Amino acid sequence: MVKYSEVIKGPVFTEKAFRLARENNTYTFKVGKKYNKHQIKEAVEQAFGVKVIKVRTANVKPKMKRFGWRYTGYTSSWKKAYVTIEEGKTLDIYGEI
Repeated sequence: MVKYSEVIKGPVFTEKAFRLARENNTYTFKVGKKYNKHQIKEAVEQAFGVKVIKVRTANVKPKMKRFGWRYTGYTSSWKKAYVTIEEGKTLDIYGEI
C-alpha cells in the first residue's frame, strides 16, 4: 500500500479539466510516473473517500521551449490521470465550478 501523497501530485487546472469535472464527473490529476491505474484508484479513494469508477492515464511528452534567442530546452515529461467517480459525488479540488 502506497501513500496517496506520493501518488497524487496535484490537480490539473485547464479548461478541459474543468469541463470534464462539470459534465462527466471526471477529475484530472498530475500523478507519479511509476504508478499504475490500480494504485491511482486506491490513492484517490483513500484521499477523498469516494468510489472510483474508471481511471485513464496519459503520458505527457516534453515540449521544446526557447529561453531568450540563444538557448533551447525541454519541459519535463509527466503523467496525468483522468479519474471518473460515482454519480452524485463531487471533489472540491477546483473550488466553485
